[in-house]
Amino acid sequence: MKIKELEELIKNASFEEFEKIKNQYYDLNNKSLVKLFDRYEKKIKKELLLIEEYEKRTEYERSLLEKGYKFIAGVDEVGRGPLAGPVYAAAVILDLKKPIYEIKDSKKLSHNKRKELSEKIKQNCIAYSIAYATEKEIDELNILNATKLAMKRAIESLKIKPDYVLIDAVSLDIDIEYSSIIKGDDVSASIGVASIIAKVERDEFMDSIAKKYTLYGFEKNKGYGTKDHIEAIKLYGPCEIHRRSFLKNIL
Repeated sequence: MKIKELEELIKNASFEEFEKIKNQYYDLNNKSLVKLFDRYEKKIKKELLLIEEYEKRTEYERSLLEKGYKFIAGVDEVGRGPLAGPVYAAAVILDLKKPIYEIKDSKKLSHNKRKELSEKIKQNCIAYSIAYATEKEIDELNILNATKLAMKRAIESLKIKPDYVLIDAVSLDIDIEYSSIIKGDDVSASIGVASIIAKVERDEFMDSIAKKYTLYGFEKNKGYGTKDHIEAIKLYGPCEIHRRSFLKNIL
């Protein structure tokens, strides 16, 4: 069999099918064959690892489904630490029949991968919503309470009311059963996808607001306290979207 024909045969093969084909055609004396099988073996093992990790990340969700819960929402926030801009939250009800194996905590993904996954999540989930609390609300309520407010808004904005909620590391005053999970964005797929779409949404907001407030480099720092950002605040003073309660040690 020609190399190209063999590649077509193994391109979409399962690991079991791949192993059978490899046992039949593998030839140490044929460098092209060795290279072909090695390349696809690495690819398949990488895909299997993603599937295995996804299965671990959906243990909370599958356990709740087995208990009779139908709509399980994951909730997470982004933007608690920046000196400027709102804190964003997202709520997502995943469809486990449409797995998205690349899901990870948003901080472990590249900018382009987050954007790609955000669209994929929106297209394949049962429901999602995005909400935020403004910098003024952060100053008035403190960052923790503003974060909780953004999360509650995200849950309440879902088109389908969840009957269970998985939340990243905080407790909420809501009329729905929930679990607060430490490092939830790393161990729950639902929380992980919420962190991804919230991060993409907030980054896009900061990119757009950077065009209005050009002195602070928001398109680069997303409001975080980088050296250049802090120097700009000291030089020009804060702008409308700066969190005044975060600037006490700067001004």
